[in-house]
Amino acid sequence: MEINKAFFLKGVKGTDETLYDGVSQIAFIGRSNSGKSTTINYLTGLKNLAITSSTPGRTQQINVFLINDSFYFIDLPGYGYARVPPKIKKKIHSLVNWYFFESEINQHKVILIIDANVGMTKDDIEMFYTLRDHQKEIIILANKVDKIKKSEYAEKIKRIEETASPFKVIPFSAKKKIGKEELLINLYV
Repeated sequence: MEINKAFFLKGVKGTDETLYDGVSQIAFIGRSNSGKSTTINYLTGLKNLAITSSTPGRTQQINVFLINDSFYFIDLPGYGYARVPPKIKKKIHSLVNWYFFESEINQHKVILIIDANVGMTKDDIEMFYTLRDHQKEIIILANKVDKIKKSEYAEKIKRIEETASPFKVIPFSAKKKIGKEELLINLYV
Protein backbone atom coordinates (compact mmCIF):
# COMPACT_ATOMS: atom_id res chain seq x y z
CA MET A 1 0.00 0.00 0.00
CA GLU A 2 1.17 3.51 -0.76
CA ILE A 3 0.06 6.62 1.09
CA ASN A 4 -0.29 9.53 -1.29
CA LYS A 5 -2.72 11.77 0.59
CA ALA A 6 -3.01 12.56 4.29
CA PHE A 7 -4.37 15.39 6.37
CA PHE A 8 -5.36 16.18 9.94
CA LEU A 9 -9.14 15.90 10.18
CA LYS A 10 -9.76 16.77 13.84
CA GLY A 11 -8.89 16.24 17.47
CA VAL A 12 -11.57 14.73 19.69
CA LYS A 13 -11.82 14.29 23.45
CA GLY A 14 -14.66 11.77 23.62
CA THR A 15 -17.74 10.74 21.74
CA ASP A 16 -17.65 12.20 18.25
CA GLU A 17 -19.59 11.25 15.11
CA THR A 18 -16.33 10.91 13.12
CA LEU A 19 -15.29 7.91 15.20
CA TYR A 20 -18.58 6.19 14.39
CA ASP A 21 -18.87 7.07 10.69
CA GLY A 22 -17.89 3.60 9.41
CA VAL A 23 -14.49 4.64 8.05
CA SER A 24 -11.83 2.02 8.83
CA GLN A 25 -9.53 3.02 11.70
CA ILE A 26 -5.90 2.13 12.37
CA ALA A 27 -5.03 3.17 15.91
CA PHE A 28 -1.53 3.99 17.16
CA ILE A 29 -0.92 3.49 20.89
CA GLY A 30 2.18 3.29 23.04
CA ARG A 31 3.93 4.77 26.03
CA SER A 32 4.50 8.52 26.09
CA ASN A 33 7.34 9.36 23.70
CA SER A 34 7.39 5.90 22.09
CA GLY A 35 7.19 7.52 18.65
CA LYS A 36 3.49 7.38 17.72
CA SER A 37 3.34 10.78 16.02
CA THR A 38 6.77 10.34 14.41
CA THR A 39 5.63 6.99 12.99
CA ILE A 40 2.53 8.59 11.46
CA ASN A 41 4.66 11.35 9.94
CA TYR A 42 7.10 8.81 8.49
CA LEU A 43 4.36 6.60 7.04
CA THR A 44 2.66 9.55 5.36
CA GLY A 45 5.85 11.27 4.25
CA LEU A 46 4.68 14.50 5.90
CA LYS A 47 7.17 15.72 8.49
CA ASN A 48 4.75 17.87 10.52
CA LEU A 49 1.40 16.15 10.00
CA ALA A 50 1.26 14.82 13.58
CA ILE A 51 2.77 17.14 16.16
CA THR A 52 5.80 15.62 17.88
CA SER A 53 7.43 16.70 21.11
CA SER A 54 10.23 15.57 23.38
CA THR A 55 7.93 16.31 26.33
CA PRO A 56 6.02 13.19 27.43
CA GLY A 57 2.26 13.73 27.40
CA ARG A 58 2.06 16.23 24.52
CA THR A 59 -0.86 14.43 22.83
CA GLN A 60 -3.93 14.82 25.06
CA GLN A 61 -6.73 14.06 22.63
CA ILE A 62 -7.58 11.55 19.92
CA ASN A 63 -6.09 12.96 16.72
CA VAL A 64 -7.79 11.75 13.55
CA PHE A 65 -5.98 11.81 10.19
CA LEU A 66 -7.72 10.97 6.90
CA ILE A 67 -5.44 8.80 4.77
CA ASN A 68 -5.90 8.37 0.98
CA ASP A 69 -9.52 9.56 1.40
CA SER A 70 -10.35 6.04 2.58
CA PHE A 71 -9.29 5.31 6.18
CA TYR A 72 -8.19 6.98 9.40
CA PHE A 73 -4.95 6.91 11.31
CA ILE A 74 -5.85 7.49 14.97
CA ASP A 75 -3.05 9.00 17.07
CA LEU A 76 -3.83 8.34 20.73
CA PRO A 77 -2.31 9.87 23.85
CA GLY A 78 0.49 7.83 25.36
CA TYR A 79 0.23 5.84 28.56
CA GLY A 80 2.75 5.66 31.37
CA TYR A 81 4.93 8.62 32.25
CA ALA A 82 3.72 12.04 31.16
CA ARG A 83 4.71 15.52 32.31
CA VAL A 84 1.16 16.60 33.07
CA PRO A 85 -0.81 17.14 36.28
CA PRO A 86 -2.41 13.99 37.80
CA LYS A 87 -5.92 15.21 36.87
CA ILE A 88 -4.94 15.47 33.16
CA LYS A 89 -3.17 12.10 33.32
CA LYS A 90 -6.37 10.51 34.65
CA LYS A 91 -8.43 12.12 31.85
CA ILE A 92 -5.99 10.80 29.22
CA HIS A 93 -6.13 7.29 30.72
CA SER A 94 -9.95 7.40 30.71
CA LEU A 95 -10.00 8.62 27.09
CA VAL A 96 -7.77 5.76 25.88
CA ASN A 97 -9.78 3.17 27.83
CA TRP A 98 -13.03 4.57 26.48
CA TYR A 99 -11.79 4.49 22.87
CA PHE A 100 -10.55 0.90 22.97
CA PHE A 101 -12.71 -0.86 25.53
CA GLU A 102 -15.97 1.01 26.19
CA SER A 103 -16.97 2.86 23.01
CA GLU A 104 -17.69 -0.11 20.74
CA ILE A 105 -15.57 1.58 18.06
CA ASN A 106 -14.06 -1.11 15.85
CA GLN A 107 -10.40 -0.61 15.02
CA HIS A 108 -9.23 -2.40 11.88
CA LYS A 109 -5.74 -2.68 13.39
CA VAL A 110 -4.03 -1.47 16.55
CA ILE A 111 -0.36 -0.58 16.19
CA LEU A 112 1.21 -0.99 19.63
CA ILE A 113 4.46 0.96 19.55
CA ILE A 114 7.16 -0.02 21.99
CA ASP A 115 10.75 1.13 22.42
CA ALA A 116 12.72 -1.86 21.10
CA ASN A 117 15.84 -0.88 23.00
CA VAL A 118 13.97 -0.81 26.33
CA GLY A 119 11.77 -3.80 25.52
CA MET A 120 8.20 -4.31 26.64
CA THR A 121 7.74 -2.53 29.95
CA LYS A 122 5.12 -3.43 32.55
CA ASP A 123 2.83 -0.76 31.04
CA ASP A 124 3.39 -2.11 27.50
CA ILE A 125 2.62 -5.67 28.59
CA GLU A 126 -0.50 -4.56 30.45
CA MET A 127 -1.75 -2.67 27.37
CA PHE A 128 -0.88 -5.61 25.10
CA TYR A 129 -2.76 -8.14 27.25
CA THR A 130 -5.79 -5.86 27.57
CA LEU A 131 -5.92 -5.28 23.80
CA ARG A 132 -5.47 -9.00 23.18
CA ASP A 133 -8.19 -9.92 25.71
CA HIS A 134 -10.56 -7.56 23.86
CA GLN A 135 -9.80 -9.39 20.57
CA LYS A 136 -8.06 -6.44 18.92
CA GLU A 137 -5.99 -7.05 15.77
CA ILE A 138 -2.56 -5.99 17.04
CA ILE A 139 0.74 -5.31 15.30
CA ILE A 140 3.69 -4.68 17.61
CA LEU A 141 5.97 -1.99 16.24
CA ALA A 142 9.41 -2.47 17.82
CA ASN A 143 10.41 1.15 17.35
CA LYS A 144 13.81 2.83 17.59
CA VAL A 145 15.74 -0.31 16.58
CA ASP A 146 18.52 2.02 15.44
CA LYS A 147 19.36 2.58 19.14
CA ILE A 148 20.00 -1.12 19.85
CA LYS A 149 23.63 -2.27 19.93
CA LYS A 150 24.29 -4.77 17.14
CA SER A 151 25.41 -7.36 19.69
CA GLU A 152 22.05 -7.10 21.53
CA TYR A 153 19.70 -6.75 18.56
CA ALA A 154 18.71 -10.40 17.99
CA GLU A 155 18.11 -11.08 21.69
CA LYS A 156 16.03 -7.93 22.26
CA ILE A 157 13.81 -8.60 19.23
CA LYS A 158 13.45 -12.27 20.23
CA ARG A 159 12.24 -11.28 23.74
CA ILE A 160 9.65 -8.92 22.27
CA GLU A 161 8.46 -11.63 19.84
CA GLU A 162 8.15 -14.18 22.65
CA THR A 163 6.01 -11.81 24.73
CA ALA A 164 3.89 -10.71 21.75
CA SER A 165 3.32 -14.15 20.23
CA PRO A 166 1.36 -14.92 18.09
CA PHE A 167 1.06 -11.29 16.94
CA LYS A 168 3.30 -9.75 14.29
CA VAL A 169 6.37 -7.83 15.50
CA ILE A 170 7.92 -5.37 13.05
CA PRO A 171 11.37 -3.86 13.76
CA PHE A 172 11.05 -0.15 12.95
CA SER A 173 12.98 3.10 12.80
CA ALA A 174 11.80 6.32 11.17
CA LYS A 175 15.30 7.73 11.63
CA LYS A 176 17.01 4.90 9.71
CA LYS A 177 14.01 4.20 7.42
CA ILE A 178 13.45 0.64 8.63
CA GLY A 179 10.14 -1.23 8.57
CA LYS A 180 7.88 1.18 6.69
CA GLU A 181 7.07 -1.14 3.78
CA GLU A 182 6.49 -4.13 6.05
CA LEU A 183 4.10 -2.16 8.26
CA LEU A 184 2.16 -0.74 5.30
CA ILE A 185 1.80 -4.23 3.80
CA ASN A 186 0.49 -5.61 7.10
CA LEU A 187 -2.06 -2.86 7.73
CA TYR A 188 -4.59 -4.52 5.47
CA VAL A 189 -3.69 -8.21 5.74
